[in-house]
Amino acid sequence: MNSPTTPARHRVLVCLLPMVWTLALGLWGLSRQDSVWRDEAATWQVAQRSTAEIWSMLGNVDVVHGCYYLFMHGLFEYFGPSTTTLRLPSVLATAVAAACVAAIGHRLAGLSVGLAGGVAFGLLPAVQFYLQEGRPYALVAAGAGISTLLLVTALQGRTQMPHWFAYGGTVLACGLLNWLSLMILPAHLLTLLWTRPTLRISVRWAAASAAATACVLPLMLFSHSQSVQVSWIPPLTWHMLIGPTVLLLIGGIGAALDRPRAGHLSVAAVGLPLLAVPQLGLAGLSLIQPLFLDRYILFSLLGLALLIGSIIGSAVQAAAPRFPRASRWILPAVVALAVMALLPQALAKRSPASRVDDVLAAASEVRLMNEPGSAVLFIPSARRDTKSVSPSAFAGLRDIALAQSPEESGTLKGVEVDPDQIRAAMLAQHRIVLVTDASQVAKPVTAKRDKLKTSVLTTYFTVVADEQVRGRRVTAYERRAAPH
Repeated sequence: MNSPTTPARHRVLVCLLPMVWTLALGLWGLSRQDSVWRDEAATWQVAQRSTAEIWSMLGNVDVVHGCYYLFMHGLFEYFGPSTTTLRLPSVLATAVAAACVAAIGHRLAGLSVGLAGGVAFGLLPAVQFYLQEGRPYALVAAGAGISTLLLVTALQGRTQMPHWFAYGGTVLACGLLNWLSLMILPAHLLTLLWTRPTLRISVRWAAASAAATACVLPLMLFSHSQSVQVSWIPPLTWHMLIGPTVLLLIGGIGAALDRPRAGHLSVAAVGLPLLAVPQLGLAGLSLIQPLFLDRYILFSLLGLALLIGSIIGSAVQAAAPRFPRASRWILPAVVALAVMALLPQALAKRSPASRVDDVLAAASEVRLMNEPGSAVLFIPSARRDTKSVSPSAFAGLRDIALAQSPEESGTLKGVEVDPDQIRAAMLAQHRIVLVTDASQVAKPVTAKRDKLKTSVLTTYFTVVADEQVRGRRVTAYERRAAPH
């Protein structure tokens, strides 16, 4: 734990170094070769709508991400749409989360644990994936880090009432970005039960937590009416639990090496609940409603990083008495080895191939196949995000299946006309450009409209150009000549 004699520069550096380290990792390959995948495309297209259009959409779909969309709308308005504007908030948020891990580790167990935990957070493979993602999960991790640091500060006896307003406000902000982040509250409760704080701290924590939960509750209830959005998530299976089990085993080792004692604030008392409760909680929820996706509980890796810091810190502490000089090189050596071991993964995650598709690459193919008088179709209609993100590539192409645009209908993919109208419109065309999924990732066509589109194209049209690029497929069809 920090002592009053700890030099101020150490307290600054122990946070600053992991922050700069994580920031550098995030800026490295930020554009991913100018690629944007389907999840980020949702952010991109919604952020460019007006505030009124966003509010209209949230009544129908994606209300769970409403606050994030409004935040990104402000950034797109001010800085303009780009992959940098899209992803930089996540990079900055992850750097803040790493600094929080370092600060917590330093306060609870010293410089080595703080530095090791902060640096480890940015290297974790899941963090490497989402720190360059134009979605809210890194922002939630930053909020979780801040709220946990505020809790540790309170448990160390350095707090006043404004502190608890900051704690409750941070938890509320995280809940509005992703209400599953409220699982941090039972994690913090376990920390409180283990450390046995004063009644005043317990009451103030309970009040702040209850207020934040009450404010998020309407969002939770309303988002339940849109649960069809997550109907694609597969049911929980045993093999899906292998990864979380490995993480819990690593965390358990770190907790054991920390030698936790009941009533004592330690890395184990903070890190293990922060890791275990969201992992186990999401698994439990997924038995009722399949929701088991690692991105929903990315913030739990704050706990894992703290406990990894404990493992490295224990190694440094064990080596220091007999090998004082060599012990100083344990952390740099471990970081160097980890960087080399994880380099292939880090490179892969900065490649467009790390995501299931690339909207911008598909739009470039559409631009090449775009000819005057052509029409365009999308199978499924969700692939209309290609047009929403890159409308200039579709200039002159008539979207013949569309009844209402995504903006007009308050949806992400628009509303299409009846199948009979689609068939008539298709048969009136000479050339149609189809945007769909690449064969490797395409799901069977099940929707009535999409089956009709496929049938008419197969029966009455001939393929004249076909390109599959980064998970998407763009095909140009021309009408067959009528038989004599």
